[in-house]
Amino acid sequence: MRLTVAQALVRFLAAQYTERDGRRRRLVAATWGIFGHGNVAGIGQALLESGGTGPDAMPFLQGRNEQAMVHAAVGYARQSGRLSTHAVTTSIGPGATNLVTGAALATVNRIPVLLLPGDTFATRPADPVLQQLEVPYAADVSVNDALRPVSRHFDRITRPEALVPAALQAVRVLTDPVQTGAVTLALPQDVQAEAYDWPEEFFAERVWRVRRPRPDRAELAAAADAVRGSARPLIVAGGGIRHSGAQAALAALAEATGIPVAVTQAGKGVLPYGHPADVGGIGHTGTATADALAREADVVLAAGTRLSDFTTASATLFQHPAVRFVGLNLDPYDAHKLAARPLVADAREALDELREALAGHRVDAAYETAYRQEAARWDAVVDRAYAVSAPDEELPPTQAQVLGLLDGLVDATDILVNAAGSLPGDLHKLWRARSADQYHVEYGYSCMGYEIPAAIGVALAAPGRPVWALVGDGTYLMNPTEIVTAVQEGVPIRMVVLDNHGYASIGGLSGAVGAEGFGTAYRFRAADGTYTGDPLPVDLAANAASLGMAVIRARTVRDLREALAEARSATRPTCVYVQTRTPDTVSGPPPAQAWWDVPVAETATRKAASRAREEYDRQAAQRRRHL
Repeated sequence: MRLTVAQALVRFLAAQYTERDGRRRRLVAATWGIFGHGNVAGIGQALLESGGTGPDAMPFLQGRNEQAMVHAAVGYARQSGRLSTHAVTTSIGPGATNLVTGAALATVNRIPVLLLPGDTFATRPADPVLQQLEVPYAADVSVNDALRPVSRHFDRITRPEALVPAALQAVRVLTDPVQTGAVTLALPQDVQAEAYDWPEEFFAERVWRVRRPRPDRAELAAAADAVRGSARPLIVAGGGIRHSGAQAALAALAEATGIPVAVTQAGKGVLPYGHPADVGGIGHTGTATADALAREADVVLAAGTRLSDFTTASATLFQHPAVRFVGLNLDPYDAHKLAARPLVADAREALDELREALAGHRVDAAYETAYRQEAARWDAVVDRAYAVSAPDEELPPTQAQVLGLLDGLVDATDILVNAAGSLPGDLHKLWRARSADQYHVEYGYSCMGYEIPAAIGVALAAPGRPVWALVGDGTYLMNPTEIVTAVQEGVPIRMVVLDNHGYASIGGLSGAVGAEGFGTAYRFRAADGTYTGDPLPVDLAANAASLGMAVIRARTVRDLREALAEARSATRPTCVYVQTRTPDTVSGPPPAQAWWDVPVAETATRKAASRAREEYDRQAAQRRRHL
């Protein structure tokens, strides 16, 4: 069959499927694109030819920002359990380099996304061509090489026949639950348009079965022995539980043994709110209950987690003198962290077999009673943070009250999307996740600008469900462009913009580390040259309206309650805009329950930095090397 390279690639992608537990899904469900001279005559023309509704068609989605298109693809893939994703095509030059941030986010979070950037000519008809980066020491380097370190697999297709092995390798990585992340196939613009006689079997349907490796018997026995010998075990559940679909297996193990379950940002929701073993988020943004249990745990089953610095409180959280770890992970790299006893396997398979190996074993009743009582106390803390008094009704809401009003409105069908600012911390501590996929917080890369495009991707993967993008003013200003896409495609995302006139999260951190909030407020300059004047007269609500969204302004708690209800029932993209007030000592999220290592100036002339350094040294002294 004679086709161009671009036509062959699109046809090949349309025939790739995943299968897990008997369910088959199309791997690449659609392609996002922004066209320039580097892809318009190649991939662009191929997508045009592939238009339609048949099984061989490749649906197209028009984006406005290359980074945002990757975020949308990531949102879709995560909501699809990593079994289906989107491709993203761009032109050469700035279009391609705009992919880097999105690629890093996908790879850090281990979410599959296929990137198809255009590239400079393979045949070099002129040198340099438009948007070519000239590297004197390496003539084969292009700007796309910036994608190498943030991709799990990278290839450049410089000959048509090279596409066959390259495409197969790309799909292998996309469907591998250990290796998956961003996969980049750089496509020189001349090669995209070059014709070749392709073998018919290249376009045959292929089903890539997603593996569920069972645990090694010796590793399983060692893990069971560790738990049986523990007086205060704790399970730390991460995103791997979600990716494996192991929520029921985790619940069954916790119910059979009474072991409490603390969750990372990626793992929140794997046990629904109200489950007796759920003790909430762990680490710097976690609950007092989970962090206290972690400090006293003698065995920690780290299940499907990368054990990042936020989870471990920068290696200060697990303080029991004899604490030992069991690393349940599909990736041996993660399974061995903190000198853990590895349990390398699919999370669902390993949890089921571990439950069987622990048959008849249960934690001490006093331990179980104690942690449930502490969880109930934390629930009361959440109630106080969410509380709205009669006078509050006519005041602007605090950020915690915004979450509380949402908490009272949503049900298990709603999905919340967030990534950056102070909201991830408040959500991890306070949010009551009602379903396994309600809590969609991207905190592996914590990328500002993720929320709006990711919400579009989530909504495309979960049609008919209310999807909320929770956005601070700093994040909004970084990447609002895909609002236009939501309007164009009729995707009824609900966006809540919380305006606190600056980078409140980093402003708070800046104050804590002695930098005094420098450069974090959105204000005019004062007479002394600092940004401490009046707030800027920026109207984010008007901006959202100008991009096509329906906008509801909420000035008070009462307004906000009504606005959220109206937005939830909306059938078009809708923005709720609210300026939040600083929480007082009664209504507001509790402070961090564990440390996070942000180095402080070792010497300084300003007293704030000197005081912060004293606190830093005190906290850092608690850091442990687990050997």
